Amino acid sequence: PIYCDNRITLSHPSVRTYIRQKLTQLIQEEFGSVDLIAGVATAGIPQGALVAQELGLPFAYVRSKAKEHGTGSLIEGEIVEGQRVVVIEDLISTGKSSLQAVEALKAAGLSVAGLVAIFTYGFDQAEENFKAAKCRFATLSNYNTLIEYAAEHSFIAQNDVDLLTKWRRNPSEWGKEEEQLS
Repeated sequence: PIYCDNRITLSHPSVRTYIRQKLTQLIQEEFGSVDLIAGVATAGIPQGALVAQELGLPFAYVRSKAKEHGTGSLIEGEIVEGQRVVVIEDLISTGKSSLQAVEALKAAGLSVAGLVAIFTYGFDQAEENFKAAKCRFATLSNYNTLIEYAAEHSFIAQNDVDLLTKWRRNPSEWGKEEEQLS
């Protein structure tokens, strides 16, 4: 019933600047000095490139799978074994695509300090997946904050809050109860 479309933020210069500055600050606070910024294809690429520019760092990005033509690379950009990298993603749901990128960077000999994202749904599965991968992550915002803000500013009504809260508790089962009643 909800999707947090962070891609649209790129169309708004003031929002884009705010996110770039806040992601930069988050990286510095959570991970300190790094050698490289890597974006997760595709939505992490523009945010990552903006942050790399802000920090004066090299940038690379990680595809979900290697291209079948050209260089056939999974990782695009110049990387050096041993570099300390922070990965940038736009949104974390289960963490699967983010952690595939993390594993690809580790396999290439990089030291992954962690991952930052604009938003997380805060699913338990994501927490478990990142913990199992021994990868720290931090986000600028989360589902609960979004719903609270939307309700406080009358973007959604209380019945929407109830529905969205129910969905958030168990998204894989959400809607099945209603289907059974039909």
